[in-house]
Amino acid sequence: MLAIALLAVVSGALLVTGYQTRLAAGAAVMVGVGSLFSWFPFANVGLFATKTTLGFASVVAAALVCMGPGAFSLDARLFGRREIVIPRPKN
Repeated sequence: MLAIALLAVVSGALLVTGYQTRLAAGAAVMVGVGSLFSWFPFANVGLFATKTTLGFASVVAAALVCMGPGAFSLDARLFGRREIVIPRPKN
């Protein structure tokens, strides 16, 4: 139980700073889904008082895995900002 709490805190800190965003969001998804479908009794702690909010947080973390870091993250500063450029269609 302590390892899950530690993983949640570390992944949250990494997400706030924007460092290793996809790895941290993937860890957050695993913690959220693991807690959501756990055989252990559900602990009502803080923000995740219901399984609905825990499921919503897992979906948001999964979206972060797909989208990646933002423009003002440490990842963008260290590895460069990536833009998707869609060319205009030629007439």
